[in-house]
Amino acid sequence: MQEKILTTKKLGMPVMLLTILMIAASIAVIVLGGFMSTEEAPSPILFIGIFLTCISWIPLTGLKVLKPQEALVITLFGKYRGSLKGDGFYWVNPFSSSFNPAAKTKLSQSADVSTPINILQGAQGAQSVDLTTVSNKISLKIMTLNNAKQKINDCLGNPVEIGIAVTWKIVDTAKAVFNVDNYKEFLSLQCDSALRNVVRIYPYDVAPGVDTTGDGVADEGSLRGSSEVVAERIRNEIQARVDEAGIEIVEARITYLAYAPEIAAVMLQRQQASAIIDARRMIVDGAVGMVEMALERLAQNETVVLDDERKAVMVSNLLVVLCGNKDAQPVVNSGTLY
Repeated sequence: MQEKILTTKKLGMPVMLLTILMIAASIAVIVLGGFMSTEEAPSPILFIGIFLTCISWIPLTGLKVLKPQEALVITLFGKYRGSLKGDGFYWVNPFSSSFNPAAKTKLSQSADVSTPINILQGAQGAQSVDLTTVSNKISLKIMTLNNAKQKINDCLGNPVEIGIAVTWKIVDTAKAVFNVDNYKEFLSLQCDSALRNVVRIYPYDVAPGVDTTGDGVADEGSLRGSSEVVAERIRNEIQARVDEAGIEIVEARITYLAYAPEIAAVMLQRQQASAIIDARRMIVDGAVGMVEMALERLAQNETVVLDDERKAVMVSNLLVVLCGNKDAQPVVNSGTLY
């Protein structure tokens, strides 16, 4: 299905004024026919005025008002006639109708947010009533779909919870309306499917021996460290799935990422242990460097001449002081070293 843009001129205002004049004229004909009628036989002009009044309002059903970034898909007796795009006051065939199968669909996205109004007061308290009218107009604005969080196993089998926000817009109204049953539900389902397929390729954290690019070489890709790459890959996967629905994916972003509750505590301990090991490694490397510098300075200036045994004792004491968790308590030797 290819989109056809209707080049109908914006004749809404002239047609509306002409129709109002026709209705006024038909009423005037009825009045004139009433004056010309007699008790024996009504005037034919009266019937003509009544007939004109009954049909003169029909052109009003063809008036269409569009605001910026809105469109209407027009069908006539089941056949696609074209799409109206651009703001203005239009007039189309009165017997044509607009079609939008997703008009009543409400998802967690920007265009479907409505505020209910508490107007009914009953025995059980106030009741919320949504007074939003359903329109067949299709929004061409950029919208945001915030899908619910999903629990997915990463490439190592660890369950993670992840949520994404997808910004999208309709670029082909004919495909969106006729190629899929409901383009909003179709988009939501494809987002879930694409997210699941991409997350299964990556580990939550960097893991050795994992190939996330498919080139056969292990890399450092991860959900937590490569969020931009993962988001772009999700966007491309969704776009490939929704092309037939006339939808363009502008951007996809990860909004929530965490381990599943059943393993979150264990993984937190693992991260803490890894952080402690890294910190200890850094402390030991720094302490060894300081000890080497101290021995070099002492030997260079010949401040104290130490044999191998005394050097070992000095290195041991310095490492205890530099690597200990608590402040060292000095012991003063008032005798000789021997």
